[in-house]
Amino acid sequence: MKQDLVLRGGLIADGTGAAVFRGDLLVRDGRIAAVGSVGAAPGAVAIDCAGMVVSPGFIDVHSHSDLQVLDSRREKMLQGVTTEVVGNCGFSPYPSAGHAEELRSFANGIFCGGQAWGWRSAGEYLADANAYAHVARVYSLLGHGSLRIAVRGNRMDPVSEGEIAQMEELLREALMQGAVGFSTGLMYAPGSSAGEDELTRLCKVVAECGAIYTTHMRDYGFKLIEAIDEQIVLAERSGCRLQISHLQAVGKPNRELNERALERIEAARARGIDVAFDCYPYIAGSTVMTQLLPQWALAGGTEAMLARLGELGERERIAAEMRSTIANDWSELLVSAVASAGNAGCVGRTIEELAAARGRQAEDAIFDLLIEERGEVNILEYNQSEENLRRNVTHPLAIIISDGFYVKGRPHPRLHGTFPELLGRMCRDLGWLPLETAIHKITGYPAERFGMKEIGVLREGYLADVTIFDPKRIRSHASYDDPERAPEGIEYVLREGQTLLEPASQTR
Repeated sequence: MKQDLVLRGGLIADGTGAAVFRGDLLVRDGRIAAVGSVGAAPGAVAIDCAGMVVSPGFIDVHSHSDLQVLDSRREKMLQGVTTEVVGNCGFSPYPSAGHAEELRSFANGIFCGGQAWGWRSAGEYLADANAYAHVARVYSLLGHGSLRIAVRGNRMDPVSEGEIAQMEELLREALMQGAVGFSTGLMYAPGSSAGEDELTRLCKVVAECGAIYTTHMRDYGFKLIEAIDEQIVLAERSGCRLQISHLQAVGKPNRELNERALERIEAARARGIDVAFDCYPYIAGSTVMTQLLPQWALAGGTEAMLARLGELGERERIAAEMRSTIANDWSELLVSAVASAGNAGCVGRTIEELAAARGRQAEDAIFDLLIEERGEVNILEYNQSEENLRRNVTHPLAIIISDGFYVKGRPHPRLHGTFPELLGRMCRDLGWLPLETAIHKITGYPAERFGMKEIGVLREGYLADVTIFDPKRIRSHASYDDPERAPEGIEYVLREGQTLLEPASQTR
């Protein structure tokens, strides 16, 4: 039997959004045994929490640590995270089927993986997660891009009736094996070629299984409203619960679209559609450089893309389309990671600076770098305004996420700093939202939204996933220039009553 633990005299934020209150928490056999006033507890280990906030362990429902959670990486835990949802944006490490090599080529830019991963099913992946993920509790979404590749490889031509039926069967199987939902990445080939019928049929399976559908939509820039409308219609026709991923209006010309996007979501919610969204607390995003290319240029996978970039006529065609569709200035796009040591000097440079250094047009500098790195380039994108960020973060339907992923170079600071950034700068320093509201957005609300049982709230009988932090000290030290710095102010992290982090074990 595990020794009892009493957390004494902290400010309890129970994860429901209710006001914080001073009290104790008793942990017994990995669960919460009492909340409020805990009297004498003979034999219990006591932690003095005076002046600290006692919260449910934070939940990151939009993570790309699909491979790293199995290695028990600590970057999220140092932020107070005890649960991660992987498989977002259409990328999941299963089902590998007969196309494992194509799956790795498709996902490695996001997964930061090698050539030896791949699981045949959700059941196999989740079994390994349960066995090897000793830091985070792992939930997984089945990615639409991965599903498509399993059925038909990395093709973008129309799907057949038999292929859709096979995808329906594999999706239903994954949900029955424990996947918490289904994700699409409609800006990533080959999922970007999916039509209305294919998506509706798959989302009907999601609805039948009582799961959640999350989407990286087709556009967050000039066609943001059209992209939202497409997803709302899809949810209405299929009956599924819809989670719009990392909502934002990309590019200076599109900033006024942010309010219209929120209005669209609110109106759909008022009509009875179960829709919500998530966002990360940064104005910049991060993705793979191939996302700057039109989707047709990515058809057939990496080798086909590189062949197009090596042919003058195709380069000119791709460049022309890029100029008409990219919402960012070249000065707002920055190289964050490359595969080779030879191009390490490109990391930290904007596309504008890279082009000037090479004496090339911006589009040609992008194409050349992609060829040199065989497509393995990551970028930061300065996408949105602080005003729109505040609107989204504080909106009642918003869950706060990291959208963090590992790279072979300089990651986005959200990988190391998301949750302290929210609770420190945004809550305490800027006063954007009350502490209990912010905590609800990263604990009880995401747990309820994604159907997680017995976590997310400090309640008797629930699992003792607990994060304890100093509200005066909590802050992120990760920046765009120096992103791999651990946060400050997270004092203890418990998962099922077991201490993952305590002051003596923190590495700064």
